[in-house]
Amino acid sequence: MKNEKNRVLRSLMAASVSAIGLMVGAAHAEELVMSSWLPPTHPLVTKVMQPWADEVAKVTEGRVTVRILPSPLGPPPAAFDLAVDGIADITYGLQSFSKDARFQRSEIGQFSFLGNTAEKTSTAFWTVYAGDLDAQAEHQGTKLLSLWVHGPGMFHNNARKIEKPEDFQGLKIRVPGGYIADLVAELGATTQFMGPGEVFEKLSNHVIDGVTFPMEALNSFNLAPHLTNTLKVDGGIYNTTWFLVMNEGRWDGLSDQDKAAIEGISGATLSAKAGVVWDEADQAGIAAAEAAKVSMDDAPPEVLAHIQTIAAAHEAAWSEKLAAQGFDGPAALARIRELAAD
Repeated sequence: MKNEKNRVLRSLMAASVSAIGLMVGAAHAEELVMSSWLPPTHPLVTKVMQPWADEVAKVTEGRVTVRILPSPLGPPPAAFDLAVDGIADITYGLQSFSKDARFQRSEIGQFSFLGNTAEKTSTAFWTVYAGDLDAQAEHQGTKLLSLWVHGPGMFHNNARKIEKPEDFQGLKIRVPGGYIADLVAELGATTQFMGPGEVFEKLSNHVIDGVTFPMEALNSFNLAPHLTNTLKVDGGIYNTTWFLVMNEGRWDGLSDQDKAAIEGISGATLSAKAGVVWDEADQAGIAAAEAAKVSMDDAPPEVLAHIQTIAAAHEAAWSEKLAAQGFDGPAALARIRELAAD
């Protein structure tokens, strides 16, 4: 009986020590807060951000956790500065939402005719922008964790088919800023900048005639029923570039062990994962477009040539700016297209 009591006592003591250890570990865990502006059900949130957050806890053995907020701490264009200022520990967003020139080299991932899959183009974008073009230097105040692009950007509208260059004239089109805003304006359409969350209301109420988006958005934001025509080109008419960053001070406060663990699941690894999710979401968007009987047409030769002429001029101007910074723009563009090729 005495032995039994001793055994029970030892078990209770062991359990208590274990519980205290867990509490101490929890007390010293580093919780990082992510501001998230996409709908909580968006594939980027459910299939990229949340799994990555779960992996952070796993690879750091619970020493670092990431809590994704159900609503953002600021509008989408403010995402980067939220991280710089420490209002949020981690944010994601589009470089093109910035109205200054801080992300000039990121435009390499926004140009026309880059690639037909988000997976390959995202990996190529990380390799060239983060590597050859020193993306970290353009993300000062943060630790650049990963980069990616969405699927090939298309031109969608509910007014008419684009059969000749003149058909762009007068259309009111939503753009996400950056290169595509300039391209669409030069094609003759009237551009309106807005975040994805505003688009459904403006499109369904005929405030705008169309949007520039990958196919994914036709399903994710329920746009397909309010569109009639999609214009597409090989490699995409444009793309958008995305970042995932952490406040520099919070990053510096992590141990070298945890930094290495987080870097191991970020960078190119996360770029590829995000790309796979976008590609899957594009297929859902194509299905939604087909169900809504949206006509999806390749750009006619005359329209394609017009886009190519404008695109080439933008690439040349961008390359000149990079040359002044000591970077070879044409070589970087050739490399990203080579890596992103089918």
